[in-house]
Amino acid sequence: MLQYPSAIVGMLVIVMLVGVAVYAMVTIPYSEAVRLWRGGEDVWYQNPKFAAPAWINLFSKQKYAESFAVNTSDGSMQKTVERGAEGTSSITMSHTFDFSYDVYPQEMILYVTSNYEKKQPFISIEWLTPDGRKIRVGNLTVIQKQTYRFSQDPKLAARLGTEDILPALFSAPDSKSPLKGKYQLLITAATFEPDSDINVEFVLHGQVYGLAGTDQLRRDLMLPLLWGTPVALAFGLIASLGTSILTMVIAAIGAWYGSWIDELIQRITEINLVLPFLSILIMIGTFYSRSLWVILSATIALSIFTGAIKGYRSIFIQTKESMYIEAARAYGASDLRIIFLYLIPRMIPLLIPGLVSSIPAFVFLEASLAVLGLGDPVLPTWGKIIEDANANGALYRGYYYWIMEPAALLMLTGLGFAMLGFALDRIFNPRLRDV
Repeated sequence: MLQYPSAIVGMLVIVMLVGVAVYAMVTIPYSEAVRLWRGGEDVWYQNPKFAAPAWINLFSKQKYAESFAVNTSDGSMQKTVERGAEGTSSITMSHTFDFSYDVYPQEMILYVTSNYEKKQPFISIEWLTPDGRKIRVGNLTVIQKQTYRFSQDPKLAARLGTEDILPALFSAPDSKSPLKGKYQLLITAATFEPDSDINVEFVLHGQVYGLAGTDQLRRDLMLPLLWGTPVALAFGLIASLGTSILTMVIAAIGAWYGSWIDELIQRITEINLVLPFLSILIMIGTFYSRSLWVILSATIALSIFTGAIKGYRSIFIQTKESMYIEAARAYGASDLRIIFLYLIPRMIPLLIPGLVSSIPAFVFLEASLAVLGLGDPVLPTWGKIIEDANANGALYRGYYYWIMEPAALLMLTGLGFAMLGFALDRIFNPRLRDV
């Protein structure tokens, strides 16, 4: 194999995909992956909608705002508490960050949680800009759980004199471009009971997020990109392995026994060849079940009796007339022994290249069914990403990353297995070595 560069490249791609699959299953257990994929905005509230990957800033002249979230509970946001008389306390919470982007953020949100019995805490929010201005954002009487969105506060809009609140907060007076520098969110709170406390989570939604971006439900696309790898490889490998082995075994049995057994196999093959393969899978997914295992079982069942059976049969008919088969008959070898120990092993050189080369076809099949809306609704897969992107008009709205990322992985998978399959075909078939 080392004599063929295509085999080396194909193996490297496959090893990389297997490594990604193992990493996904180890770091994100199956149950957690399903929970996150089906969680929606309740789980992914910290992420912006339709955010491109953060690495596009490396190639773009215009730098887009990156998203982040900080919290007083985990120490990422500063918090100091001063106890007063009669159980009162003064709490100061702040976060300073550097804003060096050319585009305004999508939104800024405060998630406030408090505990009290009768007297509600009170908070005052201020915004400090790089040019020294201090803007009073608002004063709130806090309930146990409260969400404050900067862009949806009519009182703040009135104080700023504009409906475009975020551009006003991130711009110098009479300027239409973001003011770069260090900004500070300052929150002063007062509680009126001994055990009362306040915690704040500050979330800034930018135009870019993470390594893969987000979708319409704020889900990080790294999750389906990572977990789509083991799903695609498992579907392709199981379908290819099951189809290839069963096809070869059935062809060997028919060629060896002949008579009505061979006739039955050939008639089933001829009927199956004219059946609409994809249409049957669509019908199963629509009227019965979209489970990955049901689709996989149907794929294997429909792919066994194909033209490969006739190719294998012709070779087996020639092989069973060989001298070593006659010798096995002479010393009394059983039919099953001859089939599984003498006939089938002769076909391994033809089986392996075909098995490897057919894996991408089944990977693309699984993705195609998902794009048609017939993928497993539980699993995060590459096809589901493309389906969601298509349903939300990703190409028309300029969210090219949403489709290009899973498409690139599909093409990379096909390229890796195809290059390895072509090299194995040359290795196992001496007639092709000089081609």
